[in-house]
Amino acid sequence: MSYAVVLDPQLVGSYSAVAKAGGGYVWDEVLEYRVWCHPERGAPDEADGSDYYYAFASYEEAAEFALSNPGAESPLALVLQREYIDEPEDGQFVHVREERIAEWPVEFLSRPRRTERTIPAFMAPDAPSNRLAILRGQA
Repeated sequence: MSYAVVLDPQLVGSYSAVAKAGGGYVWDEVLEYRVWCHPERGAPDEADGSDYYYAFASYEEAAEFALSNPGAESPLALVLQREYIDEPEDGQFVHVREERIAEWPVEFLSRPRRTERTIPAFMAPDAPSNRLAILRGQA
């Protein structure tokens, strides 16, 4: 599968290591692809025993690196969410209108990019019972 290109290749590697983990349901841009390395799993110790990552401008580069380096995880996508859907309790959804940056499993990028209608359609009272079909581009 081919994944989205990054928003600005010149900024790859400049983003904070601290990011939200998953969630939000929708994405706007991919900022970079990351491969986290773990010395306790065989990666070279480049950070005094701590985990560290390498940033890439494409999924393909990140995947190649992950496969050829011991102690490396599968790639993650660092995504920008200009708006997102919070789920503070199971089945309770809140439209959040603020930006956040999150690390996602790259498989989540198979969902279509957020459009102006994605979140309003998801939140609508007449949305299908399986609201996630909207996010998957199936409704």
